[in-house]
Amino acid sequence: MLVILMDDQILDPERVCQSCLLANGSGQPRWRGGKLICGQAIRQLAQQQPEQYECLMGFRVAHIE
Repeated sequence: MLVILMDDQILDPERVCQSCLLANGSGQPRWRGGKLICGQAIRQLAQQQPEQYECLMGFRVAHIE
């Protein structure tokens, strides 16, 4: 599951990505082959952290299983 991380909130990507020109037709981040296509991977500081990306709009996206 993909989530948007903001300061002290976790948001559903549909709330943020719906208006993004880079989102897919369903208003979701472009996720393909286990990678976020519309962003860059952020280096993990600890093994326990989920995969995180920074989208081109500046939001932090996390992949939580």
